Amino acid sequence: MHIGFLHSILRKDEKLLLAEFAKRKNVELEMIDDRKLVFDISQNQLNVDSIIERSINHSRAFHAIRIFESYGIKCFNDGEVARICGDKLLTSIALESQNVPQPKVMVAFTEESALEAIEKIGYPVVLKPAVGSWGRLLSKVNDKDAAEAILEHKAILGSYHHSILYIQKYVEKQGRDIRSFVVGDECIAAIYRTSEHWITNTARGSVVTNCPVTNEIAELSIEAAKAVGGGIVAIDLFETNEGLQVNEVNYTMEFKNSIETTGVNIPAKIVDYVINNTEVR
Repeated sequence: MHIGFLHSILRKDEKLLLAEFAKRKNVELEMIDDRKLVFDISQNQLNVDSIIERSINHSRAFHAIRIFESYGIKCFNDGEVARICGDKLLTSIALESQNVPQPKVMVAFTEESALEAIEKIGYPVVLKPAVGSWGRLLSKVNDKDAAEAILEHKAILGSYHHSILYIQKYVEKQGRDIRSFVVGDECIAAIYRTSEHWITNTARGSVVTNCPVTNEIAELSIEAAKAVGGGIVAIDLFETNEGLQVNEVNYTMEFKNSIETTGVNIPAKIVDYVINNTEVR
């Protein structure tokens, strides 16, 4: 079996996956550095049975996957999952279509319409870039003065990240949220992410502890994964008075801080899933 490993820099997560692949007999890895790729879209230049995507840059990952799939190569995750999960608006639409509970979301394209949407939801709200990760460029908006100032900044900055105004009802998390890990049809583990800051992303320094996988967590996580197309994903969950709600779904999940915490060999689960779902060409 010949598997391609699409990557940028090799972080600890990727090194853990490579170590697991090295333990598997009859699996040959081909390292594919997205910084060195040159595609001929009319001709497949790769001799691999499948590809696992571990790129850091969403645009590179998504477009590379689409080209690989045009060659007939199976990718983990596939291009549709990457397309949906790489855009928070598309994720929210996918969740809504399957009646998966999530915080109230509204979208607008101008300062005026965004302010109208914010006031319909009610303060506080969170403004997010539709495309982005690691808790960057998030704004908690507590009142109209803050809303007007932030919306003006976004309008003047003018980049694509600021042109789609994704507005989410703020959820009081009591200092923590949950990240669950889904591989195929199984929720394999979950963690609490705790922080004094309202952003509880581990990239922003939150403390990670084990979260027992309850039936509610497992069922909602699998529902969310299926809504975006399934595969290998991480789900961010909020605990609310109305029950769990899905915040985001991540398709190139990071897990290095969750293995020892949960006692689950997450990279081994991922590698087994890729191998078991790859057909030799």
